[in-house]
Amino acid sequence: MHELKAIRCLIVDDEPPAREVIRRYVVEVPTLQLVGECANAVQALTFLQQQTIDLIFLDIRMPQLDGTNFLKTLKNPPRVIFTTAYPEYALEGYELDVVDYLLKPVRFDRFLKAVNKAYAPASQPLAPMPAPETTLEEKRNESFVYFRADRKMQKVMLPDILYIESMKDYVKIVTTQGTIITKQSITSVESMLSEKQFVRTHRSFIVAIDKIKSFTNDLIEINAAEIPIGKLYRNGVLKLLT
Repeated sequence: MHELKAIRCLIVDDEPPAREVIRRYVVEVPTLQLVGECANAVQALTFLQQQTIDLIFLDIRMPQLDGTNFLKTLKNPPRVIFTTAYPEYALEGYELDVVDYLLKPVRFDRFLKAVNKAYAPASQPLAPMPAPETTLEEKRNESFVYFRADRKMQKVMLPDILYIESMKDYVKIVTTQGTIITKQSITSVESMLSEKQFVRTHRSFIVAIDKIKSFTNDLIEINAAEIPIGKLYRNGVLKLLT
């Protein structure tokens, strides 16, 4: 069996925490090789003139030159996976024939799916490196997501989340450490969470199952907060809890 050629990757994003997430994911996939990181499109343009790149993880909203206009300047661009916190850019990304579109904060399974879409044969999908056994504390430290708030990506530990509330165009994440408000839909947040740990109780609420103190047919109590159970969600919620 011949050895697979490494896929040379470049990360282009003006936010260091966002680059850190993608960098960590790239390292976990043995067929990916991280060649470089750039904080803006101008740096990336210079980098591409000096290095051969197979795949770019490209942020859309950046200073000086955004990702879509940067991509339009390339005559023979490598394959591109867009990364952004703004879902309204998805259509424009697909019109530019990018491989995929990852919504921040990016989950590893979604990242892997995008890379498989770009390169892996159907019979041999890319796989992450087998991880060594970890302690419970180490596993807890790996259980986190990033949310964009106050113009930066903030890490939130999943075991710290109490509940999540939709506020029109924003979402409030209430944790044991405080509250974070981010511009994101509750549906996109729900897709980032494990069904074993969280349950949607209402069109505007998601709760952490292990933080539920008590419940009735209509309400769930978490600390001092009373979370409604919507009619459309009641049967599923009560079946799960009972």
